[in-house]
Amino acid sequence: MTKLASILSRRQKALILLAVDAGLCAPALFLSLVLRLGDPTPFEYFPQGTGLFVALPLIGMGVSWVMGVPFIVLRAFEQNGIVRLGLFAFVMSVICAGLNTGLGFGLPRSIPGIWAALFLVFAVGARILLVRVLERMDAANQKVVLIYGAGATGHQLAAALRSDRAVRVAGFLDDNPALYRVSVAGLRVYPPGDASRVIHASGATQVILAMPTASRVERAESVKRMEGLGLEVMALPSFLDLIDGRALSDQIRPVTADELLGRDAVDLTSAEVSNAYAGQAVMITGAGGSIGSELVRQIAGIGPAKIVLFEMSELALYQIERDLRASAPGTIEIVPVLGSVTDARHVARVLSAHQIDIILHAAAYKHVPMVEHNPLEGARNNVLGTQVLADAAVAARVKRFILVSSDKAVRPTNVMGATKRLAELVIQDRQKHAPQTIFSMVRFGNVLGSSGSVIPLFQEQIAAGGPVTLTHPDVTRYFMTIPEAAQLVLLAGSFATGGEVFVLDMGKSVRIYDLARRMIELSGFTLRDAASPQGDIEIKVTGLRPGEKLFEELLIGTDTVATPHAKILRAQEVDLPPDTLAQVLDRLGAAVRDHDPDALRVLLSQTVDGYAVPQHSLPDAAE
Repeated sequence: MTKLASILSRRQKALILLAVDAGLCAPALFLSLVLRLGDPTPFEYFPQGTGLFVALPLIGMGVSWVMGVPFIVLRAFEQNGIVRLGLFAFVMSVICAGLNTGLGFGLPRSIPGIWAALFLVFAVGARILLVRVLERMDAANQKVVLIYGAGATGHQLAAALRSDRAVRVAGFLDDNPALYRVSVAGLRVYPPGDASRVIHASGATQVILAMPTASRVERAESVKRMEGLGLEVMALPSFLDLIDGRALSDQIRPVTADELLGRDAVDLTSAEVSNAYAGQAVMITGAGGSIGSELVRQIAGIGPAKIVLFEMSELALYQIERDLRASAPGTIEIVPVLGSVTDARHVARVLSAHQIDIILHAAAYKHVPMVEHNPLEGARNNVLGTQVLADAAVAARVKRFILVSSDKAVRPTNVMGATKRLAELVIQDRQKHAPQTIFSMVRFGNVLGSSGSVIPLFQEQIAAGGPVTLTHPDVTRYFMTIPEAAQLVLLAGSFATGGEVFVLDMGKSVRIYDLARRMIELSGFTLRDAASPQGDIEIKVTGLRPGEKLFEELLIGTDTVATPHAKILRAQEVDLPPDTLAQVLDRLGAAVRDHDPDALRVLLSQTVDGYAVPQHSLPDAAE
């Protein structure tokens, strides 16, 4: 029946309600006679008055349709609906009186008035019953919510949610003791202390804060209290404030990239990209990651012949494949492949079986503290994995190979950056020995919204009421958007002729302290510091993490070469002699096999400009 109700048109539903009302006319008329005469069998009036039993429903359907009674939305049936039904009953009682007198049906003159009252009771009761039946059938699929605040805003919100079949309001929570055990809008009001019991009894999963006059601190406390009970917490301003816009600045909202970048996003779309990738078989490693998944989506819009999704995480691979199949044209062959880039045989089989033309290598361990704790796995994946993939690409005669690198590869102070620099050196070396494959690298800074970046962390901390944690007040970083990063990879790859390192002109670096303050203010809060002790959220400095730099760089040297795009630069950088690199890779492989993180760090310090073995090296997490 729920499915039937969802597919019926508004007109079809109105016809059903019209039939219900018409069916109530005759029973109401019969019961009017019973009540008026005090006789349960007033059949002596039937021979003369039968015509009224027939005429009243027929005329009533026409009058009801004209007055729009059947078009009152059943789930929104409240005061206005009852008033319109009452007006309809009055009009019909007048018509009934006129028919009874004018056509001589012989019924007592008080019958029309009694009929109107009975019909109104029957019609209202029938609608309430239908609503309850629909609610019962919808219950299994409904989201159950609680409203925190039983004032005018909460009352209005409850009324609005009643018309939504996907939501059921279980009741109100309110701090005002005078409202406890009171019914507001037909819903019970509970003290916040009873929330756990109400949640258990009702199955509520979400609470909506309808308390726009509360202070930010009070709302933050309510959020923490409700989240502690496992509820998703949403906030709502008053409807009056929504209309005139006064409360919009008080709401946490998504912050745009332009507001955080401190510059306009760079448009890197170009015809060169289509020419380079259309009709090709493209493999993206790390396809389920932040950058990899965006590369997948943008490549799909270009029209390749095949997209091979190479990913180590089963969940990430499942999600990107599902998203891609839902959005990509049916002409593109989509191949999901589980695997690691360190598995040489598996990689070689995939490249050969699918005749790959272009590789976008985004698979990497990129989180600085995590790799600092797991240096051997970072080196295995970032360096040896890149070596395996590059050698397999040469053997399979892949046309283009683009490595996604990082600004942390420039004079790195951490293992992650050092391994990314070694990966760049591997790619530069392979270009010398395999001119049939065009190898290139793209180096960029932090990506807004990528997994593990500061932006999602700050958003979570702000939503929780703070504090926002910062490692050092003077830390600066370059930032770019995820679309910018993906477009840079694709466009730079199309420009490449072999061995280049491409970087994006990202303007000035951003001070992370300023970024945190801007996010707090753009979310509608004020910064709490020595100058403003009454502010909402504070910034707490925790100290630099192992391997973390105060600032990042994009270029090792100072020489750059222009490209066809004004915002993309090509770096001129020195690589390692082939024999030296081969020895480095052999020693690195031995350190990984021997599980010797100290030997690895010493090797990185001897090979990568800028990296030095820390005085107090962190133990490998596997130890």
